[in-house]
Amino acid sequence: MPDITLRRATADDSKRLTRLVRTSSAYAGAYAPMVAGYQVGGSYIEHHPVYVAVGADGRVLGFYALLLDEAELDLAFVADEAQGLGIGRMLVEHMIGQGRAAGLESIRVVAHPPAEEFYLRTGARRTGTVRPTGRIHWERPELHYDLTATTGGTTTTADTATTAGAA
Repeated sequence: MPDITLRRATADDSKRLTRLVRTSSAYAGAYAPMVAGYQVGGSYIEHHPVYVAVGADGRVLGFYALLLDEAELDLAFVADEAQGLGIGRMLVEHMIGQGRAAGLESIRVVAHPPAEEFYLRTGARRTGTVRPTGRIHWERPELHYDLTATTGGTTTTADTATTAGAA
């Protein structure tokens, strides 16, 4: 993996994050209406936890935005040229850590259909389907990351409840 810095985004990143969203090849063709005219605004960045992965050369390689009040991943993008480098996984792992630090028990993801497999590989589980609405004319998979699950041998709330119930 190239040298990557993960940092909190600032309002100054707005144009670069917006460009990453609008130029993503994942949203070409029939999916284009979803990002047409989309803007990741400075006030949005300042109001929500938005984290950006930046290469050693300063290029934005990916980012995510977590809505803490809704316990939902709102945005997650990796630049086309950075696909397959582990940046998406790094962003998801960081998001899970941020969610746990905020006291969330799970994080909901309404996924872009082609991204569902990625979320499943990174530990999310499918919980439903979101019906078409507005400019989105296709069904989207609904997934959740369980933040109470055991990771790295650490006992968590879920394990404690299961152990206590089994005793």
